[in-house]
Amino acid sequence: MDDITSELMPLQELDNDSDPSDNNSTREGKKSKLPLVNPICFETPKETGFHQGMRICLEQIREALLHRRWQDAAEYMACYPQMLEDTCNRKQQQCKELIWGIATEILHHHPNSKMEDYNNIYERIKHSGVKYYLLICLEHSFHLLLHGQIEDAKRQLSAAESWRYGKVSAAQYQRTKLIHAYRSLLDYIIWCDKKHRHSNTDDSDPGDSQDMHNYFRQASVNLKEILKNPGVWDPFILSYVEMVEYYEDHAEALKVLNDYAYDQAFPPNPNAHVYLYQYLKRHDASERKLIKVLKILHTLVPSHELMLEYSSLLLGSEKKGDIQKALEVVLDMLDFVCWRSNLDVWKRLKDIVNKLQLQEDWKEVVSERMAARKDWWPALHFTRVHAREDYQDNLQLMEVKASLTSILCPDQMLKYSAGDVIDGEST
Repeated sequence: MDDITSELMPLQELDNDSDPSDNNSTREGKKSKLPLVNPICFETPKETGFHQGMRICLEQIREALLHRRWQDAAEYMACYPQMLEDTCNRKQQQCKELIWGIATEILHHHPNSKMEDYNNIYERIKHSGVKYYLLICLEHSFHLLLHGQIEDAKRQLSAAESWRYGKVSAAQYQRTKLIHAYRSLLDYIIWCDKKHRHSNTDDSDPGDSQDMHNYFRQASVNLKEILKNPGVWDPFILSYVEMVEYYEDHAEALKVLNDYAYDQAFPPNPNAHVYLYQYLKRHDASERKLIKVLKILHTLVPSHELMLEYSSLLLGSEKKGDIQKALEVVLDMLDFVCWRSNLDVWKRLKDIVNKLQLQEDWKEVVSERMAARKDWWPALHFTRVHAREDYQDNLQLMEVKASLTSILCPDQMLKYSAGDVIDGEST
């Protein structure tokens, strides 16, 4: 609404010819700092009747939007695009952004909006200037895609790919790269559709296989190219990997996933390590390789759900350090409230402690891991309130937790047991 409010202001404030040294004029010249809910529409020497009418129209649109009167907003909006024909408006670019944003918002909520209405507004704004041409094409294709019109969406992006205007700026170059990537993503969607049909057909047609491979080649060029630009490209990477995996090019899939996860030019991205782990697991990689990937994921997101698998892999190892690492991983998970009542995590912790107790220095190991937690872990997990909740909701969870209290917090008197719950209820 900030853009609408600024647009509602007159084109130029009235000149203040009063002497600031005059007490009366000073009192009148003070501006209120209170926001105006309904700006007063008045004509100034710099504002024509047309501009005033458009400003009143925009104010009515704002009021209709605020009160969710979509039909009224649509009727007023039908008039406001006349501002695009005003060659004297110094805020022409702002008007285009307003029309683009408001019109699509109204159509999104209007119960009787049609795809034709969306197409008309997109085409009108797209050809009213060049600054947002590529972005509007991209948004238009998204909307077509949401309505299942994949071929139309691809045509929009293909037209944007060939669009050129003046000297290519850095921003225009980046947007063009994005257009290429999304057009390739649509090629991937079409490839998936053809793959599904091919897999469900008894009689395989060589022509269909070739057509499918053509879409793979079209999509793979730009999907792979996107990796040369550091960023978060999850859907593009997943699409490319799925295709090369289908054609059994495992070396290429691993190279892309490793680059995406470990290239220092890319921002830290936990998903990149998740995708690499899932790929390695699908192809029966060794446990050491899986542990290596999950070790980095643990440093990025210690509360990630895959940490349960990480602890399981570490627990299955015979190395002394791996068992201790498994204890650290599960304790880190339980530092987060989201895992506080998860039976699987607590059972995993008990399994780790049982195996750890086979080591002579197990008490020192547990004490070292719990040293930084002893002041706040009891309040997070082992209060009488927690005991009552677990006793009522999950008795098995309570039994597992109660068996660990003396091991994790040996020097503290905790009121976490079934007896404490019963005593509390009796009092």
